[in-house]
Amino acid sequence: MREVDVVVIGAGPVGENVADRAKAGGLDVVIVERELVGGECSYWACVPSKTLLRSAAALRAAQRVPGAAEAVTGRLDVAAVFRRRNEWVSDWSDAGGEEWLRGAGIGLERGHARLAGLRRVDVERADGTTVELAARHAVVIATGTDAAIPDLPGLADARPWTSREATSSPEAPGRLAIIGGGVVAVEMATAYAGFGSEVTVLARSGLLGGMEPFAGEAVADGLRELGASVHMAARLASVSRDDRDQVVIEVEGGDPVVADEVLVATGRRPRTADLGLETVGLEPGDWLDVDDTLLVAGAPAGEAGWLYAVGDVNHRALLTHQGKYQGRAAGDVIAARAIGARVDDAPWGVHVATADHEAVPQVVFAEPECASVGLTAEAAEHAGRRVRVIDVPLGSASGAGIHGDGAEGRARLVVDLDRETVIGATFVGPDLAELLHAATIAIVGEVPIGRLWHAVPAFPTVSEIWLRLLEALGRPTADRVIPAGDSGAAA
Repeated sequence: MREVDVVVIGAGPVGENVADRAKAGGLDVVIVERELVGGECSYWACVPSKTLLRSAAALRAAQRVPGAAEAVTGRLDVAAVFRRRNEWVSDWSDAGGEEWLRGAGIGLERGHARLAGLRRVDVERADGTTVELAARHAVVIATGTDAAIPDLPGLADARPWTSREATSSPEAPGRLAIIGGGVVAVEMATAYAGFGSEVTVLARSGLLGGMEPFAGEAVADGLRELGASVHMAARLASVSRDDRDQVVIEVEGGDPVVADEVLVATGRRPRTADLGLETVGLEPGDWLDVDDTLLVAGAPAGEAGWLYAVGDVNHRALLTHQGKYQGRAAGDVIAARAIGARVDDAPWGVHVATADHEAVPQVVFAEPECASVGLTAEAAEHAGRRVRVIDVPLGSASGAGIHGDGAEGRARLVVDLDRETVIGATFVGPDLAELLHAATIAIVGEVPIGRLWHAVPAFPTVSEIWLRLLEALGRPTADRVIPAGDSGAAA
């Protein structure tokens, strides 16, 4: 039995942030990892996927600028892209992550962790031995998620790719079929279409369902321009591999789709099935419900709350940056509770994850890029907010046209008429990801529209789109910032 202050299960970016903040608060911390320190994001998700996407995106950006376009005389070096990906994932070695933990004074146990009762964790090592950890103050579950494989006849036996295989493949297949229409599906479709693969996307409904509808529509058009086939409302009957090792996907009411590989990107499931949750009265395999300080609801408390769930596993916002944000809040509140300090758990307090409800930013690195934060127009209206929706074309910002010819795209603000603040923003177009943080600040800071008029965008930059949005909303007056009007889209 080894006794420490805090045990963190999962050494991805989320768990690392919890451990780092708890350690900075003076606590003795051990982190447990069964695979690689750095987790899914570093080796099979965010880092490799964006690296695979970047080269072709840079090439397309150059081709949109006369002068630069004429200088681009060769084709994309796909092998070089994969080599660069390998460098960014350190050839799937976590030596650097292990060194960081040592430098931070955070202990590392390698093996499979399971809860074994109140503040107890058993770690089964690769050699079959077990170490027992006892936490004085907290156990944190930061195990993330796995790809969910739908119950489709023949799919499991067809050796499907998940996001892991798509981001770690050593080469691009000649033909790639993708089942799904979410972020993983459209980003990997964009990446492999950029490599020259024959890509077919099979989506049950539209693309990017959590965003404004025009985002998914623009991405569908963009994928088709890259040569991909995009099928909406696709109903699949079965999947198999034939005697030539080809994947054959039977589509109801349509022709079969034949490919070399099939990527399943239909959602995620929590890594909680084999964590010993039953020893503390929780259901294995379930998402873990938490309060805003990331304490797990329904776990036996003992003298005080002790079990936390941070990152994807709590199903609040399945994004690395939101998980890291939660991790910082959790590490700080664990340290505060351990020493009996005041816990600031009011909305927007230092010990809570309020932004998970109000201001979750996300960028989809497709063609075009889609960036959003806060509420969509539909979500705001469903929440009972009285809103006005403002749309302007990307080309209305002169900086966008200078940045690249044919600056097609769209920007939207969702404005709360009662509070006179921005509560949602969406940007769709080439190279727009860096616009997102300004919108995030406006929403988190609840910046009044009247004050935003004084945030002058530099000319000639793409950020001038903010001025066009405000002009479409209406000039402020001494009596009222936002002119009265019905909720709905404004041209």
